[in-house]
Amino acid sequence: MLIRHSHTDADTADLTGWFTHDLVIDGVSRAASTQERFDVINPATGETIASVASATVDDALSAVRAAERALPIWSARAPRERAEILRKTFELMQERSEDLARLIVLENGKSLADARGEIAYAAEFFRWYSEEAVRLLGSMQVSPNGQNRILVTHQPIGVSVLVTPWNFPAAMATRKIGPALAAGCTVILKPASDTPLTALAIGQLLSDAGVPAGVVNILPSRKSGTVVGAMLDDPAVRKLSFTGSTEVGRILLATASATVVNCSMELGGNAPFLVFADADMDAAIDGAMLAKMRNGGEACTAANRFYVHSSVASEFSRRLSERMSALSVGDGLEESVNLGPLINEDARTKVHSLVSAAVASGATALNGGAPDNGVGFFYPATVLVDVAPDSPILDEEIFGPVAPVVTFETDDEAVRFANNTEFGLVAYVYTSDLAHGLAISQRLETGMVGLNRGLVSDPAAPFGGFKQSGIGREGGHEGMLEFTESQYIAVSW
Repeated sequence: MLIRHSHTDADTADLTGWFTHDLVIDGVSRAASTQERFDVINPATGETIASVASATVDDALSAVRAAERALPIWSARAPRERAEILRKTFELMQERSEDLARLIVLENGKSLADARGEIAYAAEFFRWYSEEAVRLLGSMQVSPNGQNRILVTHQPIGVSVLVTPWNFPAAMATRKIGPALAAGCTVILKPASDTPLTALAIGQLLSDAGVPAGVVNILPSRKSGTVVGAMLDDPAVRKLSFTGSTEVGRILLATASATVVNCSMELGGNAPFLVFADADMDAAIDGAMLAKMRNGGEACTAANRFYVHSSVASEFSRRLSERMSALSVGDGLEESVNLGPLINEDARTKVHSLVSAAVASGATALNGGAPDNGVGFFYPATVLVDVAPDSPILDEEIFGPVAPVVTFETDDEAVRFANNTEFGLVAYVYTSDLAHGLAISQRLETGMVGLNRGLVSDPAAPFGGFKQSGIGREGGHEGMLEFTESQYIAVSW
C-alpha cells in the first residue's frame, strides 16, 4: 500500500531556503552566464521543488580559473589548518543532519531512514579526512648503490573536477571533496542535475566552516557532457573523479585522454549475493535486505544477482519475499515508509521492462512485479524465482527493488556465475565456515567483498572495483593519495 505525504510550500522553503540555488564560483553565488535554469522535481509527487542555475561552458571555465587562482594559497596552508576546516564542516553537517536528510528525501525520494544514514556516512568523510590531512606521509631510503638518498613526497595533484551521481547526493560529494581538500587540491563539483540541492547545501556548510573562496566551486548544469568536457580540455585541470555509469565513464576517459588528465572512476556494478548451504539463514536474509534494499536498490553496491544453493533456495526466496512484501511504500518523508520512489519515470520504465522480460522467459514473481500507476515513480519490492542463469536481467544493473534468484549446486558453479560479468565492484558471501568464505572471496573478481555482511561502505576503507567497475579507490588513506602526485628527489648528504 502506498502512503502519500502532503507537504506544504512552507515545508519546502524551510528545507531549501538556507543556501543558494545559483552557481558557486570563487566564493560567490551567481546566475548562469545565459541566465538558464532548470527545475528540480520531487520523485514522490512530480512537483517542482526549486529552480536551479544551469552552468554553461563559460561558467565552467570561470570556475576553473577560480580554482587555479586558489590552488597555491590552499595547498600552502598548513595541513592542520586544512584539517580543522574539514572537522568544522563535519560538525556543521551533524548540526544540520535532519535538514539535510529531509532535503535528500525531497529531491531524491529515498526513505527518511536511508537519508539519515547517508548524511551520517557522508559527514564521516569530512571527519576521516580531517584526520588524514596531517598524515600525508612520504618516505626516505638509501639507494641500493649507496650513492644517494631516495626522498619521496606527495604533492597535491592540482585543480580537480568532481562529477557525482544522484543516488547518494551527499556521500558521493563528501567522499571526493574531503580527500581532495585534505591533500591540498581545489575542486569544481558538478552534481547530478536530478539532485543539485544537496550539493549546494554542503557547499554552504563548507563556506561557513571557513573554506576560502575558489577552493570549492559548485556547478549544477543540464549540459553535463559539454561542461565537463570543456573543463577536461583546460590545461589547468589535472584530475577527474567521476562516479556514475560505466557507459559515461568510458566517454569521459576518452575525453580525458586528449590532455592526459589523471582519472579516478567509480563505475557500475552487478553485485552477486552468494548464499551457501551452511549459511545462517537469519543473517543471510538480514544481509540481503540491507544489500538489496538500501536506497531502494538504487546503488552501485546493491545486490543485483542472488545465487543460492539449491538445498536452501526455496526457504531463502520465501523468507526474502515475506520481508520485502512487508515494506511500506510511499513518500520518504513519512517516518513509517521503508521504500520510496525511483528517481524518475525512465528509471521505473527500465526496471519494469527487465522484470517483464524475465517473467516472459519463465521467471515467477513471488511478490510485486508491476508498478503503481498513481502519482510518483514508485515500484514495489519484487522477488523473482526460477530465473535462468543466462537471463538478461542478470546482465545489467537493475537499480531498483528487484531480487532475481538463481540456484547453484557447487562452489565452482557459484564462482563462475558470480564472475560472469564485465563488472567487479562488490560481492556478498554467506557461509558459516569462515575458511570457506575467505577461500570463495579470493576467487571472486571484485574489489570488495561483504563476508557475512550486507554492507561494505566505510570512510576508512578503500572503495572501488575490478574490471569495468572502475579505476582507483575512494575512502581510506588510498582515497587521499588519489589526489596527489608522488615526487622523487635524489639527494646526497
